[in-house]
Amino acid sequence: MALTVHKYGGTSMGSPERIRSVARRVAKWARAGHQMVVVPSAMSGETNRLLGLAKELSPEHTTPELLREFDMIASTGEQVSSALLAIALQAEGMQAVSYAGWQVKIATDSSFTKARIESIDDARVRADLAAGKVVVITGFQGVDPEGHITTLGRGGSDTSAVAVAAAMKADECLIYTDVDGVYTTDPRIVAEARRLKTISFEEMLEMASLGSKVLQIRSVEFAGKYRVPLRVLSSFTPWDIPIDEEARSGTLITFEEDEKMEQAVVSGIAFNRDEAKISLMGVTDKPGIAFMILGPVAEANIDVDVIIQNVSHDGRTDFSFTVHRNDYARTMDLLKAKVLPVTGATDLIGDAKICKVSIVGIGMRSHVGVASRMFSVLSDEGINIQMITTSEIKTSVVIDEKYMELAVRALHKAFDLEQAAAA
Repeated sequence: MALTVHKYGGTSMGSPERIRSVARRVAKWARAGHQMVVVPSAMSGETNRLLGLAKELSPEHTTPELLREFDMIASTGEQVSSALLAIALQAEGMQAVSYAGWQVKIATDSSFTKARIESIDDARVRADLAAGKVVVITGFQGVDPEGHITTLGRGGSDTSAVAVAAAMKADECLIYTDVDGVYTTDPRIVAEARRLKTISFEEMLEMASLGSKVLQIRSVEFAGKYRVPLRVLSSFTPWDIPIDEEARSGTLITFEEDEKMEQAVVSGIAFNRDEAKISLMGVTDKPGIAFMILGPVAEANIDVDVIIQNVSHDGRTDFSFTVHRNDYARTMDLLKAKVLPVTGATDLIGDAKICKVSIVGIGMRSHVGVASRMFSVLSDEGINIQMITTSEIKTSVVIDEKYMELAVRALHKAFDLEQAAAA
């Protein structure tokens, strides 16, 4: 008997009728002999509504005490959708039970709003499955060592689902979303973007980290670490389509790199407009200067992405890095208060109107000149590159935000990713 984990996003849970459709789909899988664990997100827009109420009362929410209360509030959205789904399953004639993360339990650290999963106790869930029940577990949340409810950050329900699948050694984890798979780029930007039947784990990890919204990066990390079979597919297909057809739809994240996959030098174009660039000009060039700048940023739990340090002139250098746009103001304030006085910087410059555009493909390992071609395309379009970062299978550039869509379209065409080029 196969153990299958389904995850449904907020749009899939957006109304009673959609929840009823999800329940019918899950019941179909259960009646076909699958042990079913379901991880739903909050109903579409609910988490934003709840956090909006909190922010009306306290616009400044940087203290641990306030962040704890934010997690208490935000976690209720998933609890509501999980209970509603369990009720809908029972109406379909299924035995079903819902659990909050702390009831399972999903143990996390104490980083409120950005907690990381440390372990999952699956004994209670396995007992229910053995009794023939469908188990619904809240996504996005867990409990810290002190018993406080924590949340995993936006998109954390993906992480919850893959972590549950990993802990229970599920045969398959299906991520149901409002799109029917992973595309070469966002179809809203490039109408000719095509759906990929398969994508390697490494490519999906890069795409997620570089701005693709299909899967949350930590969920991909879990899938890679624990070799969880993962598929992305649409929840808006008819619920009663045959399981064999449904199980072959969408995009499979694979751990196998075959020759056909190697033929594609670039598999996709990712972009992220939620970036901001910060530059400290004329800092003293000495050992430890990078830590003096980024140490306080890390202590504030702010993620840093692209980093560039220029060549030293007369004992001074310029140091630039990017952060998420939501962290921009807080990072600037932190640098003014704690970093500028000790680094000897002559100026602090910020730019919240930049974006990152990336090309991704495992075929880049065995092909030369791919980055050069990217730079040539951007040059032909009159787009200036501010920062560059690379890995074995991706090249990313930071550019002015106003050129993002132009860059994505030009690169998508230049690397033959449009629909007509698909074999």
